[in-house]
Amino acid sequence: MKDRVVFITGASQGIGRACALEFARAGASVVVGARQQDKLASLVGEISDLGGSAFAVPLDVAQESSVKEAFREARESVERIDILVNNAGITRDGLAMRMSAENWSQVMDTNLNGAFACIQAVLPSMMKARWGRIINISSVVGTSGNPGQANYVASKAGLVGLTKSLAQEVASRGITVNAVAPGFIETAMTDGLSDKVREKLLESIPLRRIGSVDEVSSAVRFLATEEASYITGHVLHVNGGLYM
Repeated sequence: MKDRVVFITGASQGIGRACALEFARAGASVVVGARQQDKLASLVGEISDLGGSAFAVPLDVAQESSVKEAFREARESVERIDILVNNAGITRDGLAMRMSAENWSQVMDTNLNGAFACIQAVLPSMMKARWGRIINISSVVGTSGNPGQANYVASKAGLVGLTKSLAQEVASRGITVNAVAPGFIETAMTDGLSDKVREKLLESIPLRRIGSVDEVSSAVRFLATEEASYITGHVLHVNGGLYM
């Protein structure tokens, strides 16, 4: 990773933050994008303390203008982007029959449309270089489904389809496209679970525990390495056996 540059969306917390630290430890230069600039500044400082190189850009993936500006700013600083990790995501849970059009659109615009906009921003340079890694963060529910999350599930399932289609389009240019589908991971999204809900979840996970962000970031880093150069169009499940 020493000579590689990685751009990570939604990097201010959770899985995105863990990915930034993972790549920095592996020697990559890291560009981190998110809406929460204070948290990004803290992350950049932490990476610098580790002896790594990091650069933060304000980014709201749901806004096309923000995506274009973020990648323009990044290219001025790092010249090129070798690896893209599409991690930014939100939830707006609710039963389908009562879900507002706004809640549907907000989730799709961030989780799926935003990922596609970021992909379009990096593809020209990757195709010119004839090398690239695109890794989309999906979810176990994108494969299994989940009641009360029709919008979130549709967006994460859409990422799987996008991954497989894009992998076929760009393989001839030396670019691999894969997805990582985490199960239940200790993040801000799962912190609010009640003890009763948590116990019920653990009963459905063969490994009987919730995963860590580091276990997800390790999988993401692997897919970006040369060791994974013959893997594309793949969905790597990191879920403790929750879905097989």
